[in-house]
Amino acid sequence: MVSLSPSYTSLILLVGLLFSEATIVNSFDYGDALDKTLLFFEAQRSGKLPASQRVKWRGDSGLSDGYAQGVNLVGGYYDAGDHVKFGLPMAFTVTMLSWSAVDFSGDLVSVNQMAHTLEAIKWGTDYFIKAHPKPFVLWGQVGDGASDHYCWQRAEDMTTSRTAYKLDPENPGSDLAGETAAALAAASLAFKPYDSTYSELLLVHAKQIFSFANRFRGFYDESIGNAKQFYTSSSYADELLWAATWLYRATKDEYFLKYVVDNCVSLGGTGLAVKEFSWDNKYAGIQILLSKILLDGAGGQYTATLQQYQAKADYFACACLQKNDGYNVKMTPGGLLYVREWNNLQYTASSAFLLAVYSDYLAKSKSVVKCPSVQVQPQELLTFAKSQADYILGKNPKSMSYLVGFGQSYPLHVHHRGASITSISLLKSAVGCVEGFESWYKRVEADPNVIYGALVGGPNANDEYFDSRSNYEQSEPTISGTAPLVGLFSRLHRLPAAAPVEFLHSITSTWTVGTETYYRHKVIIKNVSQKPITQLRLHFDSLTGSLWGLSPTQEKNTYELPEWLKVLEPSSECTFVYIQGGAQAKISIQNYH
Repeated sequence: MVSLSPSYTSLILLVGLLFSEATIVNSFDYGDALDKTLLFFEAQRSGKLPASQRVKWRGDSGLSDGYAQGVNLVGGYYDAGDHVKFGLPMAFTVTMLSWSAVDFSGDLVSVNQMAHTLEAIKWGTDYFIKAHPKPFVLWGQVGDGASDHYCWQRAEDMTTSRTAYKLDPENPGSDLAGETAAALAAASLAFKPYDSTYSELLLVHAKQIFSFANRFRGFYDESIGNAKQFYTSSSYADELLWAATWLYRATKDEYFLKYVVDNCVSLGGTGLAVKEFSWDNKYAGIQILLSKILLDGAGGQYTATLQQYQAKADYFACACLQKNDGYNVKMTPGGLLYVREWNNLQYTASSAFLLAVYSDYLAKSKSVVKCPSVQVQPQELLTFAKSQADYILGKNPKSMSYLVGFGQSYPLHVHHRGASITSISLLKSAVGCVEGFESWYKRVEADPNVIYGALVGGPNANDEYFDSRSNYEQSEPTISGTAPLVGLFSRLHRLPAAAPVEFLHSITSTWTVGTETYYRHKVIIKNVSQKPITQLRLHFDSLTGSLWGLSPTQEKNTYELPEWLKVLEPSSECTFVYIQGGAQAKISIQNYH
């Protein structure tokens, strides 16, 4: 028997660690995850569905929204498992989808998902244009949260109130108006290469709505009291900065850059260091977007203030990476960022998105994150963002994917009315308000409709998840929580693909014949992917001896799985041996399916 010396073993381990740190590789099929995520937005559509609709269990709904108030508010998105169209999270959703389309355009094009992303954005922006009939009027909500939550019905059967609520100078809402302006400005950038006329139209509305938000200041949930118990706004200062930041990026008009500089203290941009990014708190997003201007060398006379913004961007990144001198985001034992008990994964997804974006900005300018006691390379931000995405997709203590429809194990009892009731195309009779609770909500069976791409609320602080419709804190998906995944998955898909198998190599015996020493090499092939592998072909370099356990092909030194093993299932293994003198053969994957 031959054994390796401790120093040689350590060298191998060291080389392996250095390699793994230098190269981030795909862990999951992020392209598939991206495709499913975009399907979720089709499932959340309100209004007249297009012929291209891919989610076939949905039908037309909300076709008279706004008509009682004399305005056409048909369209837009249902917020979560309910059927209210809440303006603030819907606008944040469109901003995040648009940011993804702008920063990761090449990635989305490479996987043929740009068209679907733009369709998802436009479903929201078309609605916002309708909701903005006058410069200082913005319709901010359709539906009544209280009555909606008393009923369990499909959107196609709605019997609940569809009252519409608006903002105007007497009833301001700088937070909702500011976010809507940001969404339209970001969307104008997304559409600019594809439809310049529509892009310009979006900018016109964005500028008018920002002017409204800035001139008539107030909390939207004081004007639309119905929203207060569902989406309470903690501030509108961040949305004003957020809108101006996006308008500067979309127009390059110095007025907007001067706005974020002049108001950096009064609106909290350089004074507030935060540890979350969400539909309610935009500061980290503002700080990272403004850091890009600085990193691109375009700060000019505003450089000093932009450096203050970047210091707060670094605070956020360091807090996520647990390198902020104790002032960090909490994490579960399984390694998940944990911000809130209710629907925590929305904060995880948005934080991971921001880190991926910031990583690219820093890498382009060859800059680093400055944490209290260490400098962090851009790649470390992307690695951490990937760890959060991988947790969501199944690399967690429960080995469960929290993206519905992705992987082998995912939530089957989602808190979502449409998913939990048989499609109207199959069950054509209407489902009543109370009947829905009795006949469908309480059913122990899995949802009849898989709502692909829905990011549920996710596990608790101890990585525990209870798959129940009544457990809405954990099992309800939202559009604002799912939207950041589009950019995150598209960015991660760019990473080099990880090998679907790993080779566990050992030497089981050795002997000498004359002056030549021979070794018996044992190799275990393990499927480390989440999918069955067929047609695996391996090529051997420097193979000089005999090999057993694999089937030879017509190509020299190329082998495939043995005849009796057609499929290598996930986590299963196949063993082969070969004998030769000198160093071990180098094995490379030539093909697999």
